[in-house]
Amino acid sequence: MHGGALSLAKQFNELDYKPDLILGTSMLDFPTFLGLTRHKSAGIPTAMYFHENQLTYPWSPQDRDVKHKRDNHYAFINYTSALVADKVFFNSEYHRTSFLEALPAFLNQFPDKRDKTNIKLIEKKSEVLHLGLDLSRFDVHQTEHNYEVPLVIWNHRWEYDKRPKPFFSALKKISEKGIDFKLAVLGERNEMIPKSFDEAKESLQKHIVHWGYAESFEEYTQWLWKGDILPVTSKQDFFGGSVVEAMYCGCLPLLPNRLAYPGHLNEASKPAFLYEEGTFLERLQQMILNYKNIKSYNTRKLVEHYDWQSLISKYDEKLSTVYVTK
Repeated sequence: MHGGALSLAKQFNELDYKPDLILGTSMLDFPTFLGLTRHKSAGIPTAMYFHENQLTYPWSPQDRDVKHKRDNHYAFINYTSALVADKVFFNSEYHRTSFLEALPAFLNQFPDKRDKTNIKLIEKKSEVLHLGLDLSRFDVHQTEHNYEVPLVIWNHRWEYDKRPKPFFSALKKISEKGIDFKLAVLGERNEMIPKSFDEAKESLQKHIVHWGYAESFEEYTQWLWKGDILPVTSKQDFFGGSVVEAMYCGCLPLLPNRLAYPGHLNEASKPAFLYEEGTFLERLQQMILNYKNIKSYNTRKLVEHYDWQSLISKYDEKLSTVYVTK
């Protein structure tokens, strides 16, 4: 977020053409980029796409930036970037709302010149443009599993904000009751892995049929098609791409009634797939015991509108109407 604007500005200034639109993500320091390219970017419409943001993202207490109190600076980059862009897109309504609602408290930290009228300016030019996913490519590798019991899937990053501890803790308690299930743990991992993964690998060993990052898209996809239940315990998801992928492949989700998750369901499916805080263990146990009764539910229908084949025309429409604000 610090150096990217400089590198991109250099590349932009070396272009031999003038683009119709500059589209930046939430990882770009837009004011710095536009300042360094002003002789060439002046007059070109600009749009910002927020896939995530640093203002409402739950920082890890172990993060070095938090320890040195640098985390506010990244949020300020997001704030000024949204302010300078002609149009601001968010990947979900939850994301748009949570960002705008967090801005007043964020600006209150500063001693003066808070100018909260800027929030209204950002809100006026903000709208939701859902994340486009290449979901149709999952169809090629469709398969079925031969287990007698439900296959539980984890397909998220191995990081603290996905809250693996309550996920594995619930499965351990269910296992101790003699209830059988299979478990496939997928997803990317980094150097700092929550210790709950190592603990779960040992305590849930008899249930595990796969453990670790799938080395190919085909392997990853096949596990999703084999999966039956996708329990989610995350404390952060501005959209939830991994959840949408699993639902597209037929996994029955068990989602907290918060963050972006309710937006992936219709009113008829919410009672079956949303849980309230404090009910996760009970709901997961019932889903494992009764999964055959609800396995026929077509979760694909709930999320297939995120496929690029459905969304690309909307992107074309929205981006073609961005204009320079006065």
